[in-house]
Amino acid sequence: MNATSAEQASAPVTEDALRSVLLAGERPSSPGPVLTSLTFGWRALLKIKHVPEQLVDVTIFPIMFTLMFTYLFGGALAGSTQEYLQFLLPGILVQANVMITMNTGITLNTDIQKGVFDRFRSLPVWRPSPLVGALLGDVMRYSIGSAIVITLGLVLGFRPEGGAVGVVLSVVLLLVFSFCLSWLWTMLSLILRTPNSVAGISMMVMFPLTFVSNIFVDPKTMPGWMQAVVEVNPITHLATVVRGLMDGSVPAGEIGWVLVSSVLLVAVFGPITMVLYRNKK
Repeated sequence: MNATSAEQASAPVTEDALRSVLLAGERPSSPGPVLTSLTFGWRALLKIKHVPEQLVDVTIFPIMFTLMFTYLFGGALAGSTQEYLQFLLPGILVQANVMITMNTGITLNTDIQKGVFDRFRSLPVWRPSPLVGALLGDVMRYSIGSAIVITLGLVLGFRPEGGAVGVVLSVVLLLVFSFCLSWLWTMLSLILRTPNSVAGISMMVMFPLTFVSNIFVDPKTMPGWMQAVVEVNPITHLATVVRGLMDGSVPAGEIGWVLVSSVLLVAVFGPITMVLYRNKK
């Protein structure tokens, strides 16, 4: 180092000199809502890559439920396991996906307890992007769960009369509903204090919704008062749509009901979630 370089290194940095360096290049534009949401969605997928145990609920549980109900109760409920599988598999597909949505709230609450979301809220990005990104990342989990259930069903002998088109349409509609339902769990994750609390409350909500429905049996076999409860259950309408599309029929009224309920879930729980997220301390 020569004398001139030593003098420059020891000279104090003036404000004007620092400003000229900072303004020398063009300031990059701020990322938009779509880009930031996709970035946080990619973060959710990377978490699955590094912690693959997160996929237990989308792999092991659907397989267990399908095998258990088909071979334990199929003969008693439908006369044969093959006939019951044709009725059961669309319902199991619904149950697997809506139960998976609970993990969204548990994961978000874990991030909140670790202080990760405090850092996210300080970033110069679209405020809802961490939440939306987490939900988008979970859509991949729903897709994996759907693929596993359908593949297992085909191996066991399930044959959808609606063909590939009916299966794809039913899965798409199921993913839309699951994404919208996830906003309920994001709201709970911002209210409750621990991941265990989120998991407990979520199970208390989802178990009655999934079992008091037409997923496993035809409601006609139930008492009258129970049939009335089942008929107003949104999971019942969702299972009816998925079952109809896979059977080759298009229950337009039921599809409309499911879409309206999906919009209502986001319209109700989305704003509440954002208010809680903005005011979270």
